[in-house]
Amino acid sequence: MLRRSILSLCLFAAVVGLLALSFSFTANAQSSVQRGRKYKSPPKTARIEVTILRDANGKPIENAAVVFHPMEGEKDKGNMELKTNEDGKTIIDVLPIGDTVRLQVIAKGFQTFGQDYKIDKEQLVVEIRMKRPGEQYSIYKNHGEAAEAVQDTAPAATKDNPAGVKQPEAQAQPQPK
Repeated sequence: MLRRSILSLCLFAAVVGLLALSFSFTANAQSSVQRGRKYKSPPKTARIEVTILRDANGKPIENAAVVFHPMEGEKDKGNMELKTNEDGKTIIDVLPIGDTVRLQVIAKGFQTFGQDYKIDKEQLVVEIRMKRPGEQYSIYKNHGEAAEAVQDTAPAATKDNPAGVKQPEAQAQPQPK
């Protein structure tokens, strides 16, 4: 009986000793863990929420392409393109704080939008109002007072010049010797 109790006491002491040894070994191993020779943690990133709306009525534009161009000085570091949801929103959260991003929005039936933004805080909310394409400028249409002033100085149509085109003035050319 004495032998059995001594044997169980020794076995219990051995198990407690092994557990203590394994805990001390894992604690030492965890304190000396390094993440490589020159580990540098990634920079903090910003959450950018972009909302695309129609300028005329403020309704969201679905499926518009929102292109993010991270800039390094004047150099483009690539691009990331996202599409807007049914609320006209898209969210990106991988761009580092302190960078500049060139934002480009392309939507069918609207003028293309582009602008640079400095990412200086953790959250950036951008609302963009897209306009319909404007009319092309034509030299054949009257464009208000500025056009009238230009027309007043234009030469009138004559028999020799039926279109009223301004003729270059003749200059004396030097004669070769």
